[in-house]
Amino acid sequence: MAAAPQGFSRGWGFFRSPQGWPYLLVPLIPVAIALELVHASAALVFFAAALGVIPTAALMGRATEEVASKSGPGIGGLLNVTFGNAPELIIALFALNAGLQEVVKASLIGSILGNVLLVLGAAMVAGGLTGGRKTQSFDRTAASIQSLMLLLAVGAMVLPAVFELVEGKGLPGVNQERVAYDSTVEHLSLAVAAVLIVTYVLGLLFSLKTHRDLFNPDYGEHEDSWGWSVRRSVIALAIAGVAVGVMSEILVGSIEAASESVGLSPFFIGVIVVAIVGNAAEHWVAVLVAMKDKMDLSVNIAIGSSAQIALFVTPVLVLTSFVLGPGPMPLVFNGFELAGVILAVMVAHQVTSEGESNWFEGVQLLALYTILGIAFYFA
Repeated sequence: MAAAPQGFSRGWGFFRSPQGWPYLLVPLIPVAIALELVHASAALVFFAAALGVIPTAALMGRATEEVASKSGPGIGGLLNVTFGNAPELIIALFALNAGLQEVVKASLIGSILGNVLLVLGAAMVAGGLTGGRKTQSFDRTAASIQSLMLLLAVGAMVLPAVFELVEGKGLPGVNQERVAYDSTVEHLSLAVAAVLIVTYVLGLLFSLKTHRDLFNPDYGEHEDSWGWSVRRSVIALAIAGVAVGVMSEILVGSIEAASESVGLSPFFIGVIVVAIVGNAAEHWVAVLVAMKDKMDLSVNIAIGSSAQIALFVTPVLVLTSFVLGPGPMPLVFNGFELAGVILAVMVAHQVTSEGESNWFEGVQLLALYTILGIAFYFA
């Protein structure tokens, strides 16, 4: 048995270990909720909620590693991104009901960009510099398949926009809340959304059933495993997912108030700020496992999360918009969003096609994300 679980069973000794200190911040979760309820200052609420995210990220990371140690990086990454994206889907549904369709689309694009460029880039830098590693390896075929799914999603996002440019009224502006579209592009988006969902479901069948050995190789028990059962790990992921959802909603609300006070545009808040803050726990897990040289799991989290957002969460929101909110939400993104997602997915596909990474490739991904962020700031 590894030392970590023994420390866990010894009470306070666990909290003095490198694995246990984040859980000392658990009391800040109810503190953040209380501050939100009494309408404390946005800065104070944000600070408490940001610290409250740390123990949820630690729990999510540990549970993900425990699942991956028994079921493979594919299933571990899938469960991580599913529980990580569930709160984002719920928050988007509330925004959709309020008619904030362009804000919802900006946050979706921001999540894709954040995972593909920011998270994967940070993971490559952290993993490459930790222990002086020159390169880190991961399964090239599995990563390429997920990148190809993202390319499919990009095509699905581009075509309705092209249709609107040719036949409609043009693309929406960067700071509009809702745009009125012709019913034709709405029905086109509905059909495209259905195809994307079917493709995503078939992708799950491919990775978890027919080609399970490709995405979930049997590595045996990891040395730093705590010996959790899969059931216990999934329950921990679910608890962490709920906590992340609560903290993310508080963070998003406080950061919007704080950002608006300094003059940031709603578009920048949605595509950059909300996407980073709302996915902070999931982002940290990908970086953490990369530092432990588990690059297969890190890539599965980063690319897999983007694929799930693009192929499942986004089309689900499109379908739901026909019965929720003031009207349908077509898959028509503005020019900045389209340019950003096309560049990000093309670069990610190129980087993951080799099956290995180094810290400088991560720097280049982070550089592209920074450039996009600067452009979005001035948009």
